[in-house]
Amino acid sequence: MKSKLKLVTMNSSRVVVSAIAALIMFLFLTPKSEAAISCSDVLKDLRPCVNYLKSGSGKPPTACCSGASALASAATSTADKKTACGCIKTAAQKMNPNSQLAQALPTNCGITLPVPVSPNVDCSKIN
Repeated sequence: MKSKLKLVTMNSSRVVVSAIAALIMFLFLTPKSEAAISCSDVLKDLRPCVNYLKSGSGKPPTACCSGASALASAATSTADKKTACGCIKTAAQKMNPNSQLAQALPTNCGITLPVPVSPNVDCSKIN
């Protein structure tokens, strides 16, 4: 009886050790923080803002604020924010927005954007 009990205890210990080893391997092999957001998502959200940012005045269009709000909700992780930053920076360099309108966009929409709308932002400093 003791030998059967000892055998069961040894097998249980091996199962536990194997499970812990598998968990450790899983944790080390899992990517750290990949962005769930893509540039196409970012550009789709901000597309209604393009005309306003280039030559608008006053309050941004409702569709622009809705898109900016959707972006703010979607870009939650650091990886998402850095991806969004890079996309916005590239787009801003191509379209050359009015810097005052771009800077005021979040306030004018009543939201907080996780990244500035600017062609000059340093995306490596985004947290």
